[in-house]
Amino acid sequence: MNLLLESVRSALASIRAHRLRSFLTSLGIVIGVASVITVISLIQGLSKSVSDQFEGLGGNGLTVRPHNEFKDVMRGKVNYLRFEDVEQLRARVDDIRELSPVFTPGFSEVRFTGLSATAQVFAASSSYQDVNQRYARLGRFISDSDDAGARRVAVIGEKLIDDLHLPANPVGQFILYANEWFKVVGVMEKRGEIFGMSQDSYMIIPFKTGQSIIGNNTRPQLSITMAVRDLGRIDEARGHIRMVMRQAHRLKGEDTDDFELESADQIAKTFDKLSSTVTLVMGGVVGIALLVGGIGIMNIMLVSVKERTREIGICKAIGARSRDILLQFLIEAVTLSLLGGLLGLAIGYGLGAMIAAMIPDFPPAVVPWWAVVLSVLFSGTVGVVFGVVPASQAARLDPIEALRYE
Repeated sequence: MNLLLESVRSALASIRAHRLRSFLTSLGIVIGVASVITVISLIQGLSKSVSDQFEGLGGNGLTVRPHNEFKDVMRGKVNYLRFEDVEQLRARVDDIRELSPVFTPGFSEVRFTGLSATAQVFAASSSYQDVNQRYARLGRFISDSDDAGARRVAVIGEKLIDDLHLPANPVGQFILYANEWFKVVGVMEKRGEIFGMSQDSYMIIPFKTGQSIIGNNTRPQLSITMAVRDLGRIDEARGHIRMVMRQAHRLKGEDTDDFELESADQIAKTFDKLSSTVTLVMGGVVGIALLVGGIGIMNIMLVSVKERTREIGICKAIGARSRDILLQFLIEAVTLSLLGGLLGLAIGYGLGAMIAAMIPDFPPAVVPWWAVVLSVLFSGTVGVVFGVVPASQAARLDPIEALRYE
């Protein structure tokens, strides 16, 4: 232990004696680690933001939507869900706790006192808020009586208040949509932005009101979101829903499904998988800089062995063993590499936070613990791998020849 401590002290003393050279030696490690941490922190921050956006949907949500291949759409073959599918699922699937059909009537311009705004408009039932776990902040949500009577009422997102210059509490105001006046009965909770796009520029109207707007001759792209009663039976519920949908669409055994059934967290999981792949690829590409830094360390350590040949000869002459010399130079290389890694870690975290702050509406950078551990371990490994050759060369020096070296 004393030998190890003395080797570390000697390594630090050597680094302090040649500060500039030591910094330049470890600069490759600093740049490599900083680049890796910056990339990982930005990707992980974005991934966490997306996961948080879908977290509110809960793990017990299932959504049925039409399945359309791009080549089929180009040929004019488009699949639709039918309004009858909603009643079939409601009546025949006992595992469903709540069910909310949703479609877009097709108009996106909303007006108020001469001002207009583009918004997503959804026609939904009163169960929409329970299924999606999104609730009204002001006023109320659409009720069953609103839906049954196809009333011209609406619940809006926060962004529409700013876009249309509505009062801070717009409940009771009337806005124009599809050439009809809708009374604002509620304002939904704020959801924020993702990828720089607002998630609060929307309007929700009663489902049957949307049906009356589009008329009987238009087939909307309907989707049905459901919350199951028991999370442990979600796979059974999925199978039952698929069976009911196939029977409702009169699909035979060999026919492929003309609908898609996915869980509420499936998109988030897909994005997590994508972000993990991107993290690995980018980390591997940027990690090449660490190898360059390791070569720089080996080069300088070889020069250091030449410079300290007489010192090595004196150490061996007074009793130092070859392994003692090996350990001293190896620890010096590892110390240089680790210091560079720690400095790169701090710079990478700072750069990630700064870049995230500079990009409008970009989520904060996140540095996961495994990235810190891997950076330190990889830096230490680089020091060992590229420090072995110079250390071995120093350990093999003949003491007599070393003392004669000029």
